[in-house]
This record gives sequence, C-alpha cells and structure tokens, in this order.
Amino acid sequence: MSKLFEKNDNSFVCVVCGANVPPLKYTSRDHCNKCLCSIHVDINPGDRQNTCLGVLRPISVVNSNKKGYIINYRCDKCKQLHNNKSATDDSFETILKVMRENSLR
Repeated sequence: MSKLFEKNDNSFVCVVCGANVPPLKYTSRDHCNKCLCSIHVDINPGDRQNTCLGVLRPISVVNSNKKGYIINYRCDKCKQLHNNKSATDDSFETILKVMRENSLR
C-alpha cells in the first residue's frame, strides 16, 4: 500500500510559462509559483505515479480562512478536477486574476 503523501520537493521548469520554479522547502512543490499551472503527475500527493501528464490549469481559487488559498484545477487532458493549497511564494497577482476570471463566469 502506498503512502497518501510523499515529500517530493524538486525544482523544475514550468512547461506552460517557462519559469524556473525553485523547491518550496517546507512541503512538496507541485505547481508553478508564477502561472499556478501544474502537470498531472500524482495519484496521491508527491507519488509521481500518474501517467496522464496533462496540464492542470487553475479554474478557480477559494480563500479558506483555515487553509489559506485553495487552487482548484482541471486537467486539460483527462478533465479530472484537483485541489491544492497555494504556496507561500505563489504569485498573488495570478491568484487574484484567477479569482476575478472565475467571478465573471
């Protein structure tokens, strides 16, 4: 049985915007801190076992007083929905942009 969370905090280059994304250093990094996009690589957080490899794009952001900003994603390839807590170094400007875009729908 695999663990439900595996720490996997590596730097990477974002395939969507090309940003160099540094390790987070306090938990697993799984999305770009500039454009907030991710690659659909996990079944359980950090396991890197998903073969989909589609782009997870932020479709909305919810402000939770207890957990901070929660980013809601949809995979471009398989259409699966996914949620993730924002990171401390995520672009607040991008978070607000996603929130604004969602409120206009």
